[in-house]
Amino acid sequence: MNGESLHIIENQLEKLKQLFPEVFTEGKVDWEKLQTTVGKNNIEFHNERYVLNWAGKSDAFRLLHLPTTATLKPVPKESINFQTTENIFFEGENLEVLKVIQKSYFGKVQCIIIDPPYNTGNDSFIYPDSFKEKKDNYLKRVGDMDVEGKILKESFFRKNSKESGHYHSNWLSMMYPRLFLAKNLMSDEGVIFVHIDDNEVHNLRLMMNEIFGEENFIAEFIRRQNLAGKQDAQFISIEQDYILCYAKDFNKAKINKKLADVDHYHLSDEYEYERGKFYLRRMDDDGMNYSERLDFPFVLPKGKDILVYHDKKKNCERTKFDIDIILHPGGDPNDKTYNWRWSTEKIHWGIQNDVIVLKRNQKNDWQLNFKSYSKVNNQLQPIERANPYNSILMDFPNNIAHKGFKELFDNKKYFDYPKPVELIKHLISIGARQNDIILDFFAGSGTTAQAVLELNNEDGGNRKFILVQLPERCSEESEAYKNGYKTIAEISKERIRRVINKTASEEYNNHNPKSALQNPGSEKDLGFKVFQLAPSNFKIWRGSEITEENIAQQLEEFTNPVREGSEKENILYELMLKAGYLLTDKVELHTPTPSQVGNYYSVNNGGLIIALEVMNQNIIDNIIAAKPKKVITLDKLFTDNDQLKTNTVLQMRDAGIDFRTI
Repeated sequence: MNGESLHIIENQLEKLKQLFPEVFTEGKVDWEKLQTTVGKNNIEFHNERYVLNWAGKSDAFRLLHLPTTATLKPVPKESINFQTTENIFFEGENLEVLKVIQKSYFGKVQCIIIDPPYNTGNDSFIYPDSFKEKKDNYLKRVGDMDVEGKILKESFFRKNSKESGHYHSNWLSMMYPRLFLAKNLMSDEGVIFVHIDDNEVHNLRLMMNEIFGEENFIAEFIRRQNLAGKQDAQFISIEQDYILCYAKDFNKAKINKKLADVDHYHLSDEYEYERGKFYLRRMDDDGMNYSERLDFPFVLPKGKDILVYHDKKKNCERTKFDIDIILHPGGDPNDKTYNWRWSTEKIHWGIQNDVIVLKRNQKNDWQLNFKSYSKVNNQLQPIERANPYNSILMDFPNNIAHKGFKELFDNKKYFDYPKPVELIKHLISIGARQNDIILDFFAGSGTTAQAVLELNNEDGGNRKFILVQLPERCSEESEAYKNGYKTIAEISKERIRRVINKTASEEYNNHNPKSALQNPGSEKDLGFKVFQLAPSNFKIWRGSEITEENIAQQLEEFTNPVREGSEKENILYELMLKAGYLLTDKVELHTPTPSQVGNYYSVNNGGLIIALEVMNQNIIDNIIAAKPKKVITLDKLFTDNDQLKTNTVLQMRDAGIDFRTI
């Protein structure tokens, strides 16, 4: 008892909900549905069509299309093999990061694997809690940080309680723009895997149908996540969650198959190198599709060579019979359930190519068999024996994830719900090849990075990972915080370092001292670049903030658009991004001869040249001689020398070089 009188309206609504649950959406009455339900057949639904809709969907679209001026700042001191690695860790809010890398990574990612919040009622994630809130205010609010630049959970996140009037809508508004931008990054052959459970699997499927197209649905994997089940469940112990898989383009998608179990290919002959090992299969078949055309006596005339299998020797020897051998499918000429698998012409072809074998059956009668080889089909054409992966995943429960994670961190539990590394490796094996990029923009503890590194170590592949993780604060009561890990991103980065060090150490101990960690020039990539989401290094022109009083000051400031305190390396990588180059493209610093002044950067083997320090005729001549496709420099380098700028523009144009200043 709370001492309050009965809430009349709430009581009436509860009665209505018991009678007509179908007319309630997120706790509110859909009046059009109610009228139709009670017999008002003349009701016309507005814009009636099959569509997923929710409160705030238009806001999600606006947020999706709102451009960003942010950049990604390199942090070499937190990286391993920064100059040579092709693996990347982005620390920052994933929607902004996805926007920043749209141009550089458009269509380059083969496989995306994400484990977003499941919306269980206890999740905290970013979403506008007021759908009337102006977007500028929203962006300012979600950008709250402390003095160290760490995200303050209480200002950045909102807990999406089931009591919320927009419980499902909030989650959909969070997911929609991120999935939409992620699709842009996928190659035409690419696939995406999204972990989810019963709370939102239905909505996620509808949303992904809308974003990716229902025709690009690949599979809904069911994973047994809990071996023991929840013994305190109210009704049913839920033991599974799901992984939805979609393609960018179903007709172009590259989905791998698993190699077939070839253990039963145990016999050998002189053709093993070309055909592989083999096992014997009966030539007759009692399947459902009986064919009278294939039900005939096969006669092996006397004196004809044929291979005969000897059980004790487990080999086949060529034999000549001095009598005709007459064979019937099923061993009985009157049995109309058996027929041969092959025609008489093909059986003779098989005899000539040493494929057909005679073998005694249990009745000691001769039985016709053929060799089924591991490397070729029944026409002796090369074949890779593989089977589709199964949609039921029984081998990757959560308890094995804790074990592997704690082993890396000295048996300490720093993360509540890591995904099993073997599960992510399994998904990568389905959706990626050995040289592909794998993206995870809900990186969490960094499981995807570990899976990529371990797979490469196992099969010699060169897969690359891109991870995105918020610097979300750990609880001050957590074991991770007490041991020095203040954010989830710090745990994730440290996990990657430990996996790399463990792999390098194992290589060194296995008498291979030239591991990638000790020798950055080696083929195996044991490293990762760290970048942090940061404001642009350039001043942003905001015309709406210009007044008659400050226009002169604003124009004066923009004679040098570079923000005060911006570092050269940060500017370099921002310009690379905005020019559409990868953050892993090779960067070389070119220093002219001692008699000259100034440096410039060559990106991707001279495809792009960026000059940030000084510009003179000698440098211009060197740049033109390098024959780049594009040159970017700072406009301030031409201050008080308009003639040099004009000549540079003309010279670059004559050389066919795209020349830009900023």
